[in-house]
Amino acid sequence: MTTTETAQRVNIFKQSPEVYQAMIALDAAAKKGLDPVLVELVLTRASQINHCAWCLDMHTQDARKVGISEQKLYLLNAWEEVPGLYTERERAALALTEAVTVLTDGFVPDEVYARAAEQFEEQELSQLIAVIFTINSWNRIAVSTRRVPPIR
Repeated sequence: MTTTETAQRVNIFKQSPEVYQAMIALDAAAKKGLDPVLVELVLTRASQINHCAWCLDMHTQDARKVGISEQKLYLLNAWEEVPGLYTERERAALALTEAVTVLTDGFVPDEVYARAAEQFEEQELSQLIAVIFTINSWNRIAVSTRRVPPIR
């Protein structure tokens, strides 16, 4: 069976409803006080990196609802190549998102963290890190259970 033919695996939310409720609470707490545009850019970028079709489908729709342009969405996976399209705050958040999501060197580089710390007050930075680790958790749930978006 190829990946395009695979069926969804266990429905973790049905089988473990307390996990689902905890994730919903964590998600809401992480986003509190952050700009919805910034949040959706981060959620979408992490979902791109993690190849999470379910979350990409949901967050690109949500991104449009909060006013993110089609151009910003289409170029998100190449955000570093488009100076001027993303704000400095968005660029710092996206760099941090990539560093926390990939962890290729086993840590978040100091320069990436410092860039984000220059753009965000400590409370915002704390919330941003929480948004990033929360979407990574959602992505891993969806990918490991093979949750796929509805075909419209």
